[in-house]
Amino acid sequence: MTTLELKLDLPDRLAREALAAGLFTPEAIKQLLQDAVRRRAGHELLAAADRVAAAQIPAMGMDEIQEEVNAVRSARKAGRSS
Repeated sequence: MTTLELKLDLPDRLAREALAAGLFTPEAIKQLLQDAVRRRAGHELLAAADRVAAAQIPAMGMDEIQEEVNAVRSARKAGRSS
């Protein structure tokens, strides 16, 4: 567990509203950060999908996907054996 101390400069109205909403508790801040991290990951995933679509990469069939999965598994297994 990491402990951080934050100092924020917020507009008065936002600070009052956040305080009234109970958003300055450790639990609320933790939830806000988790939500933000999830949103960012989702945006990154969508951006990657856009890049793939723009590259016009042909879709892989299930057999091709399984071959790739098997190759990665074999490589990991070989790496653990060394």
